[in-house]
Amino acid sequence: MSGRPRTTSFAESCKPVPQPSAFGSMKVSRDKDGSKVTTVVATPGQGPDRPQEVSYTDTKVIGNGSFGVVYQAKLCDSGELVAIKKVLQDKRFKVRLRHSSLLGLFTEYNALELKAFHKNSSDSLIKVFFCTSVLCSVPLFLFFSVTLYMYQLFRSLAYIHSFGICHRDIKPQNLLLDPDTAVLKLCDFGSAKQLVRGEPNVSYICSRYYRAPELIFGATDYTSSIDVWSAGCVLAELLLGQPIFPGDSGVDQLVEIIKVLGTPTREQIREMNPNYTEFKFPQIKAHPWTKVFRPRTPPEAIALCSRLLEYTPTARLTPLEACAHSFFDELRDPNVKLPNGREKPSLFNFTTQELSSNPSLASILIPAHARNQAGASTPTNASATSGQPVSDPFSAHLYILDVAHSDTLWFCVKAETELTNQKSRGLTIHQK
Repeated sequence: MSGRPRTTSFAESCKPVPQPSAFGSMKVSRDKDGSKVTTVVATPGQGPDRPQEVSYTDTKVIGNGSFGVVYQAKLCDSGELVAIKKVLQDKRFKVRLRHSSLLGLFTEYNALELKAFHKNSSDSLIKVFFCTSVLCSVPLFLFFSVTLYMYQLFRSLAYIHSFGICHRDIKPQNLLLDPDTAVLKLCDFGSAKQLVRGEPNVSYICSRYYRAPELIFGATDYTSSIDVWSAGCVLAELLLGQPIFPGDSGVDQLVEIIKVLGTPTREQIREMNPNYTEFKFPQIKAHPWTKVFRPRTPPEAIALCSRLLEYTPTARLTPLEACAHSFFDELRDPNVKLPNGREKPSLFNFTTQELSSNPSLASILIPAHARNQAGASTPTNASATSGQPVSDPFSAHLYILDVAHSDTLWFCVKAETELTNQKSRGLTIHQK
């Protein structure tokens, strides 16, 4: 534990409510300084479902989207910063409540710790309280940073996919990171769903720039490989400094994809959506990947992109296969540290749940030095076989901070072309 004073946890800031019937109530008051204080009766995200009273102040908008608005607020009793996502619950859809239930399922493994949720019975407004999440921009990237962040993203996807859960909204704005420790977390499970083969799903899902082509073709029986396509778009964006497929509409999005990948064949279209019958597309040749990216882009990065951004869903790498790609070999070097001199986050403490899709990759994913540190030569030690995280608070592959670290500021991964000529921490960024 660090030497800093202990902060009051979210749970300690909540006051038990004796009458559960008060659920859904909300009141507004003023503190001694005249600041607005909102008090709600909320159900804890983890542990017992006993409603608790939560009071917060200093509310400000830090993000919004089609599914709701995200606020930053401060808990009155503890001073802890929390993020509050407010969404309207449409009775026709289950997606809003699914957000809370999935995060409750992951517990230690979820991307953001679910603190509590409150449902206003009068207007169907749901407030979901999360751990500290102050979104800012990290505009400059070294290639090493790209490898580190993308590796953690793929490891996150490998884990949730092992449960059959598809995120369905992978994009830079949903990747949170600590710039000092380089720990990344996947957030916003508002669109996530446990996919069941043969069960129809909505095709109008995922933010446009990161939408897999099978979704554009109207597929409803897709797989979690749509997340892999989105992750490929994120990787390309970090390398380019701008979105690789910046379509203005659904149709234009397909045009942008065709400009790079070329016109899909009939067989590729059938693989994306067997029910699609319109095949009238202009014949355009694929653009060489080496000409898509800037000249000094590592060949391994280009090779990985080409294996992620495939028309045929089954031709894409799985997240676990992506983690084993040579693009991430530098991370497996025991002598490599972060640019600030710190040790890398825990990257190789795989559990059997994570390795379940392809156990044969363990010899690549868990390098010899990591096996030696774990006291075993194979991933059969306690952390790899029990399916439980080890004690290191950064060990969970979705990289959740425990309560003791909840005051850490998190930053949104976002590439910005206009700043690529500047210097970051004394190191020159590869220029376009």
